[in-house]
Amino acid sequence: MNKFSDRNDIVTNPVSMTVAAEKEEKVNTAAKAKITALYCRLSQEDERLGESMSIQNQKEMLLNYAKENRFSNPVFYVDDGYTGTNFDRPGFQQMLSDMQNGKVSALITKDLSRLGRDSTMVGYYQKYVFPQLEVRYIAVNDNYDSANPNSTDNDMALFKNLFNEFYPLDTSRKIRAVNRMKGESGKTLTTTVPYGYIKDKENGKWIIDEEAAEVVKRIFSLCLEGRGPNQIANQLTSEKILNPTAYKISKGLPAHNSVKDSPYRWNPNTVVHILERRDYTGCTVAFKTYTNSLWDKKQRRNPVENQIITPGTHEAIIEEETFNKVQIIREKRHRRTKTGKSSIFSGLIYCHDCGARINYCTTKDFESRQDFFECSAHHKNKSACKTHFIRAEVLERLVWEHLKEVISFVYCHEPYFREYMKRVSESVSKQELNSLKKQLSLAENRIAEIDRLYTKTYEDNANGKISDERFRMLSEGYDSEQAKLKSKAIQLQKQIDTQEQNTENLDRFVSLVRSHIEDDGLNGYNLHELIQGIYIENCDVDNNTDENIDDDNGECIIYSKKPKMSSAKKHRIRKIHIKYDFIGFIPVKSLIRYAEESEQAQGKEISA
Repeated sequence: MNKFSDRNDIVTNPVSMTVAAEKEEKVNTAAKAKITALYCRLSQEDERLGESMSIQNQKEMLLNYAKENRFSNPVFYVDDGYTGTNFDRPGFQQMLSDMQNGKVSALITKDLSRLGRDSTMVGYYQKYVFPQLEVRYIAVNDNYDSANPNSTDNDMALFKNLFNEFYPLDTSRKIRAVNRMKGESGKTLTTTVPYGYIKDKENGKWIIDEEAAEVVKRIFSLCLEGRGPNQIANQLTSEKILNPTAYKISKGLPAHNSVKDSPYRWNPNTVVHILERRDYTGCTVAFKTYTNSLWDKKQRRNPVENQIITPGTHEAIIEEETFNKVQIIREKRHRRTKTGKSSIFSGLIYCHDCGARINYCTTKDFESRQDFFECSAHHKNKSACKTHFIRAEVLERLVWEHLKEVISFVYCHEPYFREYMKRVSESVSKQELNSLKKQLSLAENRIAEIDRLYTKTYEDNANGKISDERFRMLSEGYDSEQAKLKSKAIQLQKQIDTQEQNTENLDRFVSLVRSHIEDDGLNGYNLHELIQGIYIENCDVDNNTDENIDDDNGECIIYSKKPKMSSAKKHRIRKIHIKYDFIGFIPVKSLIRYAEESEQAQGKEISA
């Protein structure tokens, strides 16, 4: 029997099923006109207990009981496939509505658990709702009858409700334990296969659906180019690409939804869901959501640290680095200006002096050459920071020049690049690493010290040296401090691990640069894939050349321009620091000098 088949049996226009008439002298005319509600409920868990719990069995039992005890106008209310842990069931709500309208004189169930398995709510209906609505309640197998308040069986109803509540709690605990074992072993807990994959009929594993996977790759690529979910959705819609639901239906694959609008209409939320789904990197992610309790069914997003991520369970569509880069872009997502324009730099540019974001500024009347960037702190409060004004097209030209030099140098002189950057990173990282390890050691020592202090305080409280109130206050303080220190220790350890991955990061950066050798200009893709952040200093005026040079630390390029309305041979100097992914700042001029000196030294050795 289909567990949902009886939902249509819920009586919305009750049909009286009269049984043997009562003696005339005992019949109350008003009561006789009312119906006797026969309520049946079966959940998926109850269905496993056998035929005795089936809806048909409940119906036969309740109808026989109503006939034998001369209850008039019996009417069934059925909830097939509904859990007893909540009362938002269509059959129950219809019955409750009929009670409130004065149509019901009595309610009969097979036992107390059919009414529900939440002891608090069942008790509430038994003690308050049914009596106020003048409805007699009978649970046949539990010998409960509200018309006999002095019955010992009625007194036992409280304990039976508690036992009934224990059943779903125990079942939920077992299901959670099984799911935990599956999640920890890397098995998927969802029956829904993500768009871009199909399920292998032989072993049930996810395999790549090439056609859909290309669309997924395209979505990630567009995001790297600086496109937002709305822009991506609009582009896919304009190109008449089937949305995930329409695509699955067209391929005969299971789909949870139906196509309500055009099959080519993409929802921005669908794009967001694809961009944030880690499964595309080839890993299985378990426990993405959680519920607070058995009674609260609301799904809440589980923090990443509480999820179980098992890598390499299926073939990846998106590289791990690409996925992480997209998440960073999503965290820095920005709104488009009122003009509808947007910049590929948005979310990447920061003020070198105050750390605030530098905003993209434009109007409908501006030509592209007039668009500019300005420090957001200065825009809000002129005295908070200086303007840091720079034209968008100038910034694009300078960043591309530097990026082009980096790509060219890595391509032509990779050994020198690796050697020099390794020496630079080691000298910087060694200091940072020692500092981080020192901070971590101090945090761990303090955590251990708090444990000792807590033990001593507990002993002093037990010996009567300090009061319970004083112990409570001290222990709360220790707990709070220790929790903060443990969180700090975790962050420090992550930073230490990052610092110790310099060689691996250098390999990753070189690999990324190789994929952009044929780029002929700056675009959102190479910008976001290679560059982590751009930091702009305020203008200085100096007698300098118009050349772009590295500063003493080799961390930036310099933009020079002769000031307006001035005859002096001075230049407006602006330093632009470019921080690259995995590797940090790259001093191109210093790299070139290093390569030249190394080749000259090798030449001398050869001639000698």
